[in-house]
Amino acid sequence: MSNLEIVHENNDYIVVNKMAGLISEKSPYEDCTIESQTFNHLLKNKRKPYIGIIHRLDRVTSGVLIFAKKKSILVEFNNLFSSRKVQKTYLAIVKNKPQKNKQHLINFLVKNNLEKRADIIQSKSKDSLECILSYEVVDKNDFGYLLEIKPKTGRFHQIRAQLANIGLPIIGDEKYGSDQKYLPQSICLHAWKLNYQVIGSKEFKTYEAPLPKNAFWTFKSV
Repeated sequence: MSNLEIVHENNDYIVVNKMAGLISEKSPYEDCTIESQTFNHLLKNKRKPYIGIIHRLDRVTSGVLIFAKKKSILVEFNNLFSSRKVQKTYLAIVKNKPQKNKQHLINFLVKNNLEKRADIIQSKSKDSLECILSYEVVDKNDFGYLLEIKPKTGRFHQIRAQLANIGLPIIGDEKYGSDQKYLPQSICLHAWKLNYQVIGSKEFKTYEAPLPKNAFWTFKSV
């Protein structure tokens, strides 16, 4: 497994670019996770480092991920995320041409635990959660169309399910209907940017994760 790719690090937290194929948290069933890679990095400078899980990415998704290095910082980031004051921007590649260059999607999602997927249903139910995102087509290449996506909610498999629901499964995402092969344990979904306002300040922070290094992600605009 390749080395940890660090986007930014300071005394309070560390920002990394997660490879697709890795799960976010330590697990007794996985030899290598992004948390274990990050923890091993922190061990170089501290005998008993603290590492706090702030948010997660699916195994098949790559991109920007933040870990807290102090309990107080974990609490601060948890508050930011829970109050939806963190804007995530994703990039996805879809094979099919979108009918609209820009679209705002509002759906109702039900988690299908048996099949480990999210199902979009036609109307609200007692088990459903509202999921909202907007996307814009920003480029295209020989493989497909590059979408810039800004989710307003953070539901399980939300982006994957909502795009598939309008006929735009993400390349490599066989679970949601893609018929195009990609890399093992990976889909063409990348958590590209993370932006938030520092608590008690007017300062904004933006962290950006470099794109995966393969032909699918060769675009002029990013």
